[in-house]
Amino acid sequence: MGSATTQATAAATAALAAVPAVDIDTARELFAAAHAVGGSSQLSGALADSSAPDSARSNVVSAVFGPTFQPATVSLLQSIVASRWSSAADLVDGIEELAIRAASIAEPDADVEGDLFRFSRVVAENPELELALGSRLGDESAKGVLVESLLAGRASAAATLIAASLVQQQRERRARQLLNSAMDLVADQRGRTVATVVAAQPLSPSQSERLTALLSQRYGTPVSLNTVIDPEVVGGLRVQIADDVIDASVSARLADLRQRLAG
Repeated sequence: MGSATTQATAAATAALAAVPAVDIDTARELFAAAHAVGGSSQLSGALADSSAPDSARSNVVSAVFGPTFQPATVSLLQSIVASRWSSAADLVDGIEELAIRAASIAEPDADVEGDLFRFSRVVAENPELELALGSRLGDESAKGVLVESLLAGRASAAATLIAASLVQQQRERRARQLLNSAMDLVADQRGRTVATVVAAQPLSPSQSERLTALLSQRYGTPVSLNTVIDPEVVGGLRVQIADDVIDASVSARLADLRQRLAG
């Protein structure tokens, strides 16, 4: 990510924070805008052209999205294109990121991170589903409908919108990658860090509370736990936060012992 894009992303996030009321329609419209801009090289080129006056880019946003979008969404898009982006692709990614953050804001009490994590596990455990969602030959809208049907009654409106929108706008990215990145963005928007815990069996509520408290203290930020059950760890836990891995599993200790004996 170029420095221009980093600054533009920060400015877009600040603009979203300044919106008095963000609802699920705001997020839906931002996803639609990302899809429209990403699907048109002419539109993305015009909106990412830093040599053009800000007013010209703003007028393009008004002409394309003004007739159908809420004024708040149009204003956000105008704020986004007012910044300089390193590339047209980064601009599309920036609009998409703002859509994910908006969905998170729209349902503050929903377990959006958890919903996305659980769906990512469903995808990981079903190769046929992952293939269907990742196929370049599949109809984009049909992928969205499939995700909506799978999540109906099982996930929040925000998580459903995020997942269904992302599988229609993959841009050479894998479904699980998209879901995991979205989960991290939702957590960041809510001031949390996501920890993936791999255990041989489900944690009890008291174990989850203690682990959450310990990790929050260690990393200096609230931590949200997502648990993966894997009998192969035998016992103990393996915890991953971003690129940091804490492996206290029995399987890891046994592997270490085998290596020492072999050496």
